[in-house]
Amino acid sequence: MSQSPLLIGCASGFSGDRSDGAAAVVRTLAAKGGGTLIFETLAERTLALAQLARNDDPSRGYEPLLDELVGPILGDCLRHGINIVSNFGAANPPAAARRIAELAREQGLPVPRIAVVHGDALNGAEHRDLLAQRLGAAVDGLDIVSATAYLGATEIAEALSAGAQIVVAGRVADPSLTLGPALAHFGWDPADWPRLGRATMAGHMLECGLQVTGGYFCVPGLKEVPDVHAAGFPIAEIQADGEFVIGKADDTGGAVDARTVKEQLLYEVHDPARYLTPDVVADLSQARVVELGGNRVAVHGITGHARPDELKVNVCYRGGWLAEAEISYAGVQAEARARLAADIVQKRLGADYKLRADLIGATSILGDDAGEMRRALPDSHARDVRLRLATENADRAQAERVLREVTALYTCGPAGGGGVRTALRPRLNMMSCTIPREAVKSGWNFLEEIAP
Repeated sequence: MSQSPLLIGCASGFSGDRSDGAAAVVRTLAAKGGGTLIFETLAERTLALAQLARNDDPSRGYEPLLDELVGPILGDCLRHGINIVSNFGAANPPAAARRIAELAREQGLPVPRIAVVHGDALNGAEHRDLLAQRLGAAVDGLDIVSATAYLGATEIAEALSAGAQIVVAGRVADPSLTLGPALAHFGWDPADWPRLGRATMAGHMLECGLQVTGGYFCVPGLKEVPDVHAAGFPIAEIQADGEFVIGKADDTGGAVDARTVKEQLLYEVHDPARYLTPDVVADLSQARVVELGGNRVAVHGITGHARPDELKVNVCYRGGWLAEAEISYAGVQAEARARLAADIVQKRLGADYKLRADLIGATSILGDDAGEMRRALPDSHARDVRLRLATENADRAQAERVLREVTALYTCGPAGGGGVRTALRPRLNMMSCTIPREAVKSGWNFLEEIAP
């Protein structure tokens, strides 16, 4: 337990994020006496993809970029007493922990004490009845790939308090990656809801990486951000009462100001007075943002209330096939030709065939799956249009029909079409529910306690 401030830096906002941002965060933490480095690498579908990878190979199923994320900074973290906490275990936390131990050996480093969190996976037959009770008939007959509960900060805090230098988890709630180290550092009562609420929102500020330091924020001419190509990842300075300041890695681009912080503060928040997490119901309805200068912003006025009785569960299941095909039209009547090409394919497939048409360069993002936008909008006379046609179908053969029809447009469609590309891939769908907290048997172990 300590009353000194805790520094927590985040070096990843999702699976596939930049892998070179951790070094600047580690240098900053080391220069200021240490702290904790977190990597947030999970999204709703990431776990299902990881489970499929583990099904193919029991040694896989964790974050594919693990070596790139951890390898370059592992030695510096160990030398400077910087703990690492992450959900990059995905569907296979023990395998991720073993890989980190191997990285240490390969670099001639002492193998760190690695803790592995378990209990989020609800894939067993014993869980099916519980999910069926909550989801009803919707779950009948589904080919479920993964079912995972959002764990909280408790196991992370316990592992760090027991001496773990690295904590590897699967599905824990994003802000819990920050709250766990704060609980361990300050020794807070796990029912001290105001402090937990504040530290949870500190984690919320960090969890999306560069979103709070200008990356997702910037709009040329409206919301300029200096050197956004070299924006630094964020760092939170958390006080013993849970109050916090958001900054970023030293000597990096980007910006942390009132605007970037406000945008991230409200990101994915359905009710500012009741932001639900496994650990606490955070209340940011009275939050105040104060610029301190030098890319540092203080956030005040956050509190918290008793945590929910139930945990959120995501159920991912196989959803048939997604087929996509594209072809380009340029020059005279380009948009009209692209519209005609879409009509040709739709008529050949039949009116009942569900087909999405995007005229990229004319109307796409503002369109809809039913094609109403394309039909409603007049020709904008765009001279460079990429037609994208897509369908989803439980029957692979039916999905493949659109690929063949678009390919045939080379000679069977409007003049001048070219650059056809097609893709067919399995689709994952998802539904969510909540289940009683006591139904989830979570915990943690040191790596050496886990059977190979």
